[in-house]
Amino acid sequence: MKSALRKRLKAARNKLNQPQLSRMATSRLSKWLRARGIRRIMLYLAFNSELDPIGIKTYYPEAEYYLPRTAADGLTIHSWATPREQHLYGFEQPSNLSPVEASVLQAIVVPGLAFSRAGDRLGYGAGYYDRFLSRLTPEIPTIGLVPTALLLETLPRDPWDIRMQFLATENAVFATDHNNRESSS
Repeated sequence: MKSALRKRLKAARNKLNQPQLSRMATSRLSKWLRARGIRRIMLYLAFNSELDPIGIKTYYPEAEYYLPRTAADGLTIHSWATPREQHLYGFEQPSNLSPVEASVLQAIVVPGLAFSRAGDRLGYGAGYYDRFLSRLTPEIPTIGLVPTALLLETLPRDPWDIRMQFLATENAVFATDHNNRESSS
């Protein structure tokens, strides 16, 4: 079921204006992060037609940024300044130099094909983010970056899937239905 859904959602995402939606979503998210004093943020390097979080660095230059690296045993965290290399699947990632502890992070921006209002995420199926996020304390906000067009009422959910606490779209940043925190635009 998830594989057929991934195929359909990838096709839908490929039709969206990713640069415009990315600018709008990252502008909103930057303001949200700054207003909360969140200064150590893990982003990701966009792949294919994912919303690109790099605009956050432009809108909020005084923050510190980190990137994930996929490894056999999960994700490792690296400073934004770490040299990069090409992953086997074609995306760029930090080289395996000087990983940092996840405890330095104050927020994590998470990619996905789609998200539900409850914070469920449909990723690519490898489970890297779910394994990584399951080891974190709930005090570190997890924020799914998603175009409104791919914000669904429900998604299939496995027991190991980790829900996001917040979602950021081109229209708003808000707490998920799963998260009882106060919403904010």
